[in-house]
Order: sequence, then C-alpha cells, then structure tokens
Amino acid sequence: MSFAETFKALSDPVRRDILTLLKDGRMSAGDIASHFDMTGATISYHLKLLKQAELVYETREKNFIYYDLNTSVVEEVMLWLSDLRGDDNYEDSAQK
Repeated sequence: MSFAETFKALSDPVRRDILTLLKDGRMSAGDIASHFDMTGATISYHLKLLKQAELVYETREKNFIYYDLNTSVVEEVMLWLSDLRGDDNYEDSAQK
C-alpha cells in the first residue's frame, strides 16, 4: 500500500461516500451507482482508484462484481495518523 495512492483516493468526496456505503457490507457496482447521479463509467473510475489504493477489493460471482471495504488498509492509515498525532491509546485499543 502506498500512502500517496491512499490519500489521493480519499481526497475525493465521491470515493469517501463509496467507502461509507461499503461500511455496511459488500455491494455490486450497480448498487453503488444507484446512490449517485453519474454514469457507470464514472463510478467504475472511482472504484478503480479505490482498488489501486487497496481501500476496496472485488469478488467476482458469475456475472457480477462485488466490492468490499478493505478494513486492514483503513486500520493501517488510522494507526499511522494516530502515531503521527502521538495518541498511544488508539494503538492499544486497536489491538484488543
């Protein structure tokens, strides 16, 4: 994981909204697209950047692709930010 790719992916509000949607569980690209007023190609572009940043991963089942939040990368970013801030309590609670 590259922090540069991660922060680039997180810099866009649409991609942050997609991550918020995926917080509740996996979704197909069509399910994700139904929450936005934009083309399927645009949603695919956002999903591609999220995958490159390893914030989401995809699972293929028959004719569908499902997207899931990659919580390990989210945790890694949160730990780094917590360490940068000097917050030892977050690391202790994350290990429990």
